Amino acid sequence: MDVSLTLWVLTVAGLCILIGADFLIGRKPHDVSIKEAGIWTVVWIVLAVLFGLGLLFFGNGQASQEFFAGFITEKSLSVDNLFVFVLIMAKFSVPSHLQQRVLLVGVLIALVLRAIFIAAGAAIITTFSWVFYIFGAFLIYTAWKLIQEARKDEDEEEFEENRLLKSIEKKFGVADRYHGTKLFIRNNGKRVLTPLMVVMLAIGTTDVLFALDSIPAIFGLTQDPYIVFTANAFALMGLRQLYFLIGGLLKKLVHLSYGLSVILGFIGVKLVLHALHESGVHVPQISIPVSLGVICGVLVITTVTSLIASKKQAAAEAAAAEPKSVDA
Repeated sequence: MDVSLTLWVLTVAGLCILIGADFLIGRKPHDVSIKEAGIWTVVWIVLAVLFGLGLLFFGNGQASQEFFAGFITEKSLSVDNLFVFVLIMAKFSVPSHLQQRVLLVGVLIALVLRAIFIAAGAAIITTFSWVFYIFGAFLIYTAWKLIQEARKDEDEEEFEENRLLKSIEKKFGVADRYHGTKLFIRNNGKRVLTPLMVVMLAIGTTDVLFALDSIPAIFGLTQDPYIVFTANAFALMGLRQLYFLIGGLLKKLVHLSYGLSVILGFIGVKLVLHALHESGVHVPQISIPVSLGVICGVLVITTVTSLIASKKQAAAEAAAAEPKSVDA
């Protein structure tokens, strides 16, 4: 898809306006209700659908299909991010009324960092076509690691701060408690971070680790930087509301990691086949409609089996908790 500089500027400006509106709406710290989260989740999904239809109307069917495939893939992978976000919120004991502010700024940091990743990835792909072999192999390896992690029976998970976050805390210091929405305070004459700022950095920088999976994955569906960026943007911008909407359902999605591993493995194979094709080897190519069908099918099956498994587990736990009758 041939994208002019003007369209790039208008798109980024439009996204900035949406982000600004989202920030103004949620500028006052408050507890986000299920109703509020549900309404805004629908709004962001509708905006993404309208954008995809706009690509179909003003661009072409190929671009529209690539956007929807990329958006659905990034959205499903971002749900996995929510598990880590829950751990981060718990580790730093973030007050419920401040969580929406943490997610808004944290996701904004993640979007900026991902834009840098996308630009770098597009430049590498344009210069070195063999990088598709590396991307494909990495996604297949990541899929295998996801399965291995899903099979581990770990009762408790704990978030571990990355080195960058630890170095920032060590250099600037951290206050011993939250100070509303303040990011910095003066402590004994020294300017230090508040826990709120640390959590925002944790959310934003941790997402970069997930980008190592998701960016190669979406480049496996499209090599158009414009579509890669917009699909990531729409997937991330609705992540804050999705956190509050399905936060209680995350534990019920017990098969999500298996579904994501299948999707990543599938895209990894697609990338390797594409790399072979670019090298002159006659191999079958996986089309975007097939990719879209596989991604949607896996997500539907994973969700259904997860809910069934969770329901059976809840029933078994309830039966085990019932007192056994004793014959007189």
